[in-house]
Order: sequence, then C-alpha cells, then structure tokens
Amino acid sequence: MKQNIKVAVDAIVFGYSHNQLLVLLIRRKYGEQKGQWALPGGFVKDDEGLDTAVVRELEEEAGITVSFLEQLYTFGDQVDRDPRFRVISVAYFALVNPSRLVLKADTDADDAQWFPVQELPALAFDHVDIIRMAVTRLQSKLKYQPIGFDLLPEQFLFSDLEQLYATILDQAIDRRNFRKKILSLGVVEETSHKLQQQSGRPAMLFRFNKRKYQKLLKEGISFEIKFA
Repeated sequence: MKQNIKVAVDAIVFGYSHNQLLVLLIRRKYGEQKGQWALPGGFVKDDEGLDTAVVRELEEEAGITVSFLEQLYTFGDQVDRDPRFRVISVAYFALVNPSRLVLKADTDADDAQWFPVQELPALAFDHVDIIRMAVTRLQSKLKYQPIGFDLLPEQFLFSDLEQLYATILDQAIDRRNFRKKILSLGVVEETSHKLQQQSGRPAMLFRFNKRKYQKLLKEGISFEIKFA
C-alpha cells in the first residue's frame, strides 16, 4: 500500500528569565495557520538528517543556533494533527539563556518571541501537547541530573540556582539539602566575585564547572532533590 506521510521536526527551546520558565515561539507567515503561534520547525528535506533539519529550522525561523538539542518524542498517533496531510513530527528540546541570543524571524515566520510556559497563546497543531511533554521531561531530568545551568548567566547567586529549580519543578525545595548536594558534586564552584545586595553582606557568586559535570555524566550521577 502506498504511503503519503511527511516527516517534520519541531524544536522546544526553553529559556529562563525573571523567575519564569520561557519557551520560544514563532508566528506563522503562511498557510491555514497564518498568524498563529507555533514551535519553530518544518519538514525534513529528502537529503538531510533529522538533527540537521531541526538546526536548520531554528536558524531559518528564529535566527538562532543552540549548542545542544535532545530528541524528545515522535508525535504521530493523531493522524489529523496537521489539517493538510499526514505528518509525523520528531520533537527536540534545548535549554538556553535568552540573554545570549538575538531572535530574528525569517522564511515562513514573521515573528519570534519568548513566552512564559504558564502564559502560552493559542498554538497551531498539537504544539501545546508537545510543550507539555517537554516540560514534564525537563522536570523529570532535573530530579536526577543537574541540567539547569544552561539557563543561568555565567556567574550567578546560589539562591538563583535554587529559585530556578523551584520554578521549573513548581514546588519548594529543601534548600539546605539542595545546597549540600550540589556543592558535594563539585559541578558548582565559588568565584572570586561577590554581588552587593540591597541589605546585608555581599553574596558570593558561583559558576558551573562543565569539565567536572561532563566527567560525572560518564561516571554516573546520583542526584535526588528533596522538597520542603
């Protein structure tokens, strides 16, 4: 039996700012979904791999390049997820610091913006379901693997890291246990810089030790968050 199925890729790019988890969306320029917000993505070309396709779509539709994309899930059980024809989409997600990126909509997108995950506009296709699954995956990974550092500035307060985890997990964490565990792993280290706060003594700034983190990833990390 002849198949008539197209393969697409979608990118869920998470950012973090002002104690909010953000997701990158583009506004579609053409088609039945013209004017609707959606995840960056599009059809895979005949001569390219999936990884290459999702990198290309991010560059074309949002003007950005990310250092790492992890495959999330393949969406295709819903046969009418695209009203035009049968489409199977392979979704990827990434974590970035929005302040390091300059968005520039192009090709079939006429705008690109960051939106709080808790305040999404109406989305095209089944993209709200894709985002929900990506958030669930992110929350799950945070509980056993310290991956949130890509969302923070190069130097940050330890309280910023605590707030990041509490925001994404949507639950208060045991701060004393969290600090002890993170510091014992050696993936976060003190810098020689301090930040003068409005009240009290200057607070020490920390940075992420990527070399130590990569080493622990190969060896296996035991990391479990306790909640308040």
